[in-house]
Amino acid sequence: MPFAKNFLWGSAGCAAQNEGAYNEGGKGLTTLDVMTLGAKGVKREVSETIEEGKVYPFLKGSDFYHRYKEDIEELSNMNINALRVSISWSRIFPNGDDEVPNQEGLKYYDDMFDTMHRFGIEPIVTISHFDIPLGLKKYGFWLNREVVYLFHRYAKTILKYYQGKVKYWLTFNEINVMSTQPWVAGGLKDPSEQDRATASYHQFLASALTVKTAHEIDSDNKVGMMYCGHFTYANSCKPEDVIHTQDFNHQMMFYIDVQARGKYPNHRLKWYERQNVHLPVEQGDEQILQEGKVDFISFSYYLTHVTGEKTNGIFKGLNGIETGYKNPYLKESEWGWAIDPVGLRYALNTLYDQYQLPLMIVENGIGANDIVEDGKVHDSYRIAYLKAHIEEMKKAVEIDGVEVIGYTTWAFVDLPSLSTGEISKRYGFLYVDADNYGNGTFNRIRKDSFDWYKIVCSSNGERIE
Repeated sequence: MPFAKNFLWGSAGCAAQNEGAYNEGGKGLTTLDVMTLGAKGVKREVSETIEEGKVYPFLKGSDFYHRYKEDIEELSNMNINALRVSISWSRIFPNGDDEVPNQEGLKYYDDMFDTMHRFGIEPIVTISHFDIPLGLKKYGFWLNREVVYLFHRYAKTILKYYQGKVKYWLTFNEINVMSTQPWVAGGLKDPSEQDRATASYHQFLASALTVKTAHEIDSDNKVGMMYCGHFTYANSCKPEDVIHTQDFNHQMMFYIDVQARGKYPNHRLKWYERQNVHLPVEQGDEQILQEGKVDFISFSYYLTHVTGEKTNGIFKGLNGIETGYKNPYLKESEWGWAIDPVGLRYALNTLYDQYQLPLMIVENGIGANDIVEDGKVHDSYRIAYLKAHIEEMKKAVEIDGVEVIGYTTWAFVDLPSLSTGEISKRYGFLYVDADNYGNGTFNRIRKDSFDWYKIVCSSNGERIE
């Protein structure tokens, strides 16, 4: 069998997009709570407060806060053995810098993990999935080194509290999004290159401190970093296209280098030098980064890019990056994302060849405008998408020898999209009865893909027909 007996088959979501209940249980506001509804071609705005007359999709999410017990029981019927969720920093420390943790928040996640274990589901927990406590604005968010220690205190709190209940941890979700959506990743508006570099450096320190602490608290803990899966092909074999593609990879993947190898690659340091950017290095930082190297690499995979001479500078957008090129050999989703299953095999080989660490695919899925017909959702397109990607993952393991330890789709239930805020851009195995404005019962309906994925999980990936 290509997949190990303990291979993690599951699905994923996150506190900011799933939970809702933004003002319940002692929770404070986050940077994602105050992002307005957008659409394809319509940029989301950041209000920094809740303004009358505007729609903030994450305030309700998919109501997982109130429905997690029922949702987890339902997901157990899909025979998954893993579920990736995140803990909201602002449920534990509502303002980010509170003197004591919020006991109601700690208990909420404690009950959630107990529920997972009751149904034989392994939690995979992201410590920070973009939602930064809004109360940290007074520090300048990640521009201030003090936030490193506040994050480390938060991380240490949950690592201790959930010791023995959570084994797999991710420090920062899609940490390289600092290069594409700095508000989402770091609470930065229109930052300079110096600001991006400073904020990223502080997150690297926070991650490294957390990795070391996790190992000290429990030697069984496995801590990974998480990369927003930007993988690309050169537009042609023209040397200039190849060099510019290499530059694209350097700008994206140096985030992995720092967390997997414990130091910045030379190409990034030279780039900073040319940009007159200075890292806020203090004595002892080099040792912190070296001692805080991750145990595995996790990443999201939705699409691939094409890059070349016309690709320049910092790239805007989340996954739908504008590089100046389109791939004529690939179809696109309704939202313009190139569909490339073979690219997943390429991505797995690229990461494993370069870093020789176990890999976990923690997001893979397709956003689509699902339709309910006679109380059912026939999402054959989602089945086809996931089937093709799992087949390529299987080849990477069986033929190429890549060490893959888990696969969690995005997402287990429909949830407001990060890129647009639309719940109509649906990803889940469970349809959520809600519209983009938060209207609806929020009741769940199994999609056809639910029953299909049950067969995949039950057979350890042997049956993917």
